[in-house]
Amino acid sequence: MDQLIVEDPTRIGPYRLIARLGAGGMGLVYLGRSEGGRTVAVKVVQAEYAGNPEFRRRFAREVAAARRVGGSWTAAVLDADPEAAVPWVATQYIPGPDLHAVVAKDFGPLPEHSVRTLANRLALALQAVHEAGLIHRDLKPSNVLVTVDGPRVIDFGIARAMDSLAGDSLLTHTGMLIGSAGFMSPEQVRGLELTPASDVFCLGAVLVYAATGRLLFGAGDTGLNAHLFRVAEEEADLTGVPEGLAGLVGACLHKDPARRPTPAQVAERTAADEAGEWLPGAVLAQLGRHAAQLLDYAPARQAEPEPPAAVLDPRVPSPRPHLPPPPPAYAPTAPAHFGPAQGFGPPPPVPSPRSGHRRGLAVAALVQLMVVLSALVFGMALPDVQADLDVEYGGLSALFTAYAVSFGALLLLGGHLADRAGRKRTLLIGLAGFAAACLLGGTAADSGLLIAARVLQGASAALLTPAALSLVTAGVTDPRERARSFGVYATFAGGSSVLALLAGASLLGSLGWRWCLYAPLALALLALIGVLTLPQDRPDAAGSRLDVPGVLLGSGGLAALTFGLGKIGSTGGVNALVLILLAVGVALLAAFLRSQTRSANPLLAPYVFTDRNRIGALLALLLAGAGTLALFSSLAFELGHFRGYISGATWIALLLMIASIVIGSTQVSARLAHRVAPRVLIAGGLVLAAIGLALARDNGYISLERSLPSLVLTGLGIGTALVPLFSAVTAGVAPRHAGGAAAGIATAQHLGEAVGGVLLSLVLASLSPAEATQDWIPTMLGGYATALWWGFGALLLAALTGGLMVTSREPRDAEGRAAGLPR
Repeated sequence: MDQLIVEDPTRIGPYRLIARLGAGGMGLVYLGRSEGGRTVAVKVVQAEYAGNPEFRRRFAREVAAARRVGGSWTAAVLDADPEAAVPWVATQYIPGPDLHAVVAKDFGPLPEHSVRTLANRLALALQAVHEAGLIHRDLKPSNVLVTVDGPRVIDFGIARAMDSLAGDSLLTHTGMLIGSAGFMSPEQVRGLELTPASDVFCLGAVLVYAATGRLLFGAGDTGLNAHLFRVAEEEADLTGVPEGLAGLVGACLHKDPARRPTPAQVAERTAADEAGEWLPGAVLAQLGRHAAQLLDYAPARQAEPEPPAAVLDPRVPSPRPHLPPPPPAYAPTAPAHFGPAQGFGPPPPVPSPRSGHRRGLAVAALVQLMVVLSALVFGMALPDVQADLDVEYGGLSALFTAYAVSFGALLLLGGHLADRAGRKRTLLIGLAGFAAACLLGGTAADSGLLIAARVLQGASAALLTPAALSLVTAGVTDPRERARSFGVYATFAGGSSVLALLAGASLLGSLGWRWCLYAPLALALLALIGVLTLPQDRPDAAGSRLDVPGVLLGSGGLAALTFGLGKIGSTGGVNALVLILLAVGVALLAAFLRSQTRSANPLLAPYVFTDRNRIGALLALLLAGAGTLALFSSLAFELGHFRGYISGATWIALLLMIASIVIGSTQVSARLAHRVAPRVLIAGGLVLAAIGLALARDNGYISLERSLPSLVLTGLGIGTALVPLFSAVTAGVAPRHAGGAAAGIATAQHLGEAVGGVLLSLVLASLSPAEATQDWIPTMLGGYATALWWGFGALLLAALTGGLMVTSREPRDAEGRAAGLPR
């Protein structure tokens, strides 16, 4: 600490100031004392920040949250006045040096047991900070004070207020970068919205410094550009970190926030198992001397220097001594300003996160198109398969059921693997299985091999679908960027069915049904190339285990439901076996949801299926899937049977439907997502799609006059509704639960299509034998047209459900805070 100077105030609020503790980019920190004699650290904000209304608003909010931080390893916030002319905040004073001084000046790198204890206490401190709804954002050695009984984390809850100054609101601060060189996460370097996982990365950097005395990624030794590039792209050098801690520290420093352990998991893995002092004797002795200096300190104010007795030239003013601020022993958060004054020019280029996210989005789109193409085209090719392999009706039903059951049963497992084993690894496994299934099916000489191929293809698609969607949900956190990403993904989610129909009609008309099974191989190869360019995934950093009971209950329940609904579709009625299957499926799924509230590593995080917004969005997706199945089944039947006689007008109508989906998702919903309540977009889009189905009730789409309005309206409605529905389910979902949430979306859509298939089968089964034997094609077209009324009703019900349940209240995230949707 240092003496006060003339420019320093004598009091801040109720506290008398007695010394300077440090200075930084945000302001000054003083040692103060209350009327009752309590010693505190008083942080005063710089005047230039105090004049910014946005900063004041955020400062008040963050201080209010910081007061709620508990725990034994933080410096408690005691008092504050955000409304003062110069805002200030008072915290508990910790009489000890910071970790930087201990390592760099007093002792050097700490031994393994000290670093382990340090990791445990800092993790507990971060856990307390995060539970209060804060992110530290600047965890570094100078913000860790060392005491005899353990470290203390300071300066939390304030840094986020400075985000408002990083843009155009303070033009004099071009190039501002919140954080400290050597202790910034890749998200901070890239300017992404931060999550608590960013603090875990900073924790790993602090532990490396404590164990080695070395800053990560060449901070201080290389140019700024090189340092920031290494933070964003290169793996950390853990040389010198004790072997017993290297695995944990490496996990904390993972580039992917989703792969880092939580503070609770770090604390669990570093729980102390030995008694004794946590610091070496030399450090404890230094702490004793530091405490003695504090007791002996005599506060005084530096007098203003006297002017010289005589001035030789009266035109020249008397020089005033410059008193630089002392090195910060208690350093407040300092934003790093990189500009010409530092010799670095404009803000340095860093690897853009958009390039990696775009690759992930492209992979997700390819996977979606590949999965839908294989399912729809095979359905169109069934008459050719039956004729070529001489398959009985029961065999055709088995081909459908085999795929549906394997796909539905393993969706939740696919999302769980994406969260636990990594999205990249899950995608690679799924693509390998999918390609093998395509080859096996295309070369199948009998129905048995074809059924085996369909089972493998369904299981692989179940791994691919949630893993691909989680690339979109976990790849970006900025709300506007998320809306744009969902706009692109929704284009493929809605438009892939139409593209698959067009591709199927072309392949069946020229190459035959086997090439319909080979065709997805090209997309699988492109997706594989894209997956290989994604950042390397690692297994779950915290070593969490597979939720085996959840897998068994969830997969068993979905398999029973899918099989039961499939039996209704194949037989056209309900029997005892069907009722048993449906009852077992519902019971198992109920047990599954209950088990997820107790599991340490749930397949589906409880806050995902207990939030009203997410429940409403999932139900709306289920009902919308049931509603649109009649439309796409009708198109598949018509294009499959008239593939050689389809008019150019019909092709134009289908292409215009794809264009309308693109417009609805990317130009309507993605642009209005932050201006219009999600319920408006959901309900409006689904009502528009329902109107389109009502206009399509006439037989067939061969005539452009009948097909164009209905297809365009349906496509526009689907594209508009999908973006807010996807966003409502995934907003606020922690990256470690992204795969589970994506599996929830895929499961809702799958069950909806199964229900829609039952309704369609019941309608077609109601056709009388006399009608079917006279002219079966017009009769079937009439049956599909009737089924469109069922679809119309399901879409209206979906619109009502989404409009009522997806309220303006924001969904809750993993920590129970509001997140994600506009009001």
